[in-house]
Amino acid sequence: MPNEETEVVVVGAGQAGIAISEHLGNLGIRHIVLERDRIAERWRTQRWDSLVANGPAWHDRFPNLEFPDVGPDAFATKEQVAEYFERYAEKIDAPVRCGVEVSKVRKHEGRHGFRVETSDGTIDAGFVVAATGPFQRPVIPPIVPEGAVRAQIHSSEYRNPEQLPEGAVLVVGAGSSGVQIADELRRSGRRVFLSVGPHDRPPRQYRGRDFCWWLGVLGLWDLTTPPQGAAHVTIAVSGARGGHSVDFRELAGTGIELLGMTSAYEDGVLSFAPDLAENVALGDEKYLELLRAADTYIERNGLDLPEEPEAHVLGADPECMTDPRLALDLAGAGVTSIVWATGFAADYSWLDVDAYDENGRPDQRRGVSTEPGVYFLGLPWLSRRGSSFIWGVWHDAKYVADHITTRRGYLAYGSN
Repeated sequence: MPNEETEVVVVGAGQAGIAISEHLGNLGIRHIVLERDRIAERWRTQRWDSLVANGPAWHDRFPNLEFPDVGPDAFATKEQVAEYFERYAEKIDAPVRCGVEVSKVRKHEGRHGFRVETSDGTIDAGFVVAATGPFQRPVIPPIVPEGAVRAQIHSSEYRNPEQLPEGAVLVVGAGSSGVQIADELRRSGRRVFLSVGPHDRPPRQYRGRDFCWWLGVLGLWDLTTPPQGAAHVTIAVSGARGGHSVDFRELAGTGIELLGMTSAYEDGVLSFAPDLAENVALGDEKYLELLRAADTYIERNGLDLPEEPEAHVLGADPECMTDPRLALDLAGAGVTSIVWATGFAADYSWLDVDAYDENGRPDQRRGVSTEPGVYFLGLPWLSRRGSSFIWGVWHDAKYVADHITTRRGYLAYGSN
């Protein structure tokens, strides 16, 4: 098969790939978007059945298309999100090729551009955009050996309670995924343990406005660097059942037993750090800090929004916080399954270029890598706090597309 040529190859047709395709198309730049599965595949097959978006439909979308079948303050289901990106790709006539896997990208020797090796032949491109996002390789800490319980799965493999064998379940990780999965399992009648680490716990709504709105008017979406030590702190918020704030004390009140961070395993017993109360307290402080900032904003700007003093009142600490369990005999507690909601790692093994730091992470600024011609999109904190969210990646993609245009201009100088 002869080599194909194009100006830009975009790898990945999720939200980042579709966003950069729109901007490249508007600028008249020839490009191809390669996707090994289907558009927005991770929304379809790497999420649990009942998942909905964590942001309301008015916010978690691209600027030029609304959700046609979701109210502005409602939360789209995972199927509706996937269909949205399919519809968006059709709207902008994105040159997406599904079922094509990229195996290797290498810099051309002695000249500009890259050789892209795929399952459907090779492509020569002047620029490459890695739009595969942050959710590439599920991470399960090597703590509990295989066979210690009947089932150990990552949250990306979890679909519904019926999938798991009968018995109690330990959910490790208390971000949005872990909290929602634990709550669903408890509602199904399971005994549930939830291992809680450091987290951010914003209010779902406060004084009549969603937390997404509050982060916007307070300028918090535009923070360019995370607070010290908070680069990988999870956000505990939920769009499930119409959306609600995550309150760990309330979860404990429903019967979920809270535990500290999972630390070690020996002879059927799992140990936990004595940090549960501290982790919950730090999350509480972030929650209250946002409420105080919102109150100040309302007063300074004379907004007529209903007061909500009860939101500042925290409930009493449950016994599992005041006298936390530090060890759990899995068999004795009837635990047959562990769901690891412990995040993902990047996998750029296919991108064989000089674009990484000493820790193997993408070395980039606002998506522009240290390897000229290579760009990254969809990563947390790529340019700001909102970078890994649907609306945020659209704006990051515009910057990357503009940068490609500028670089094209330099490369074209003197070529005629």
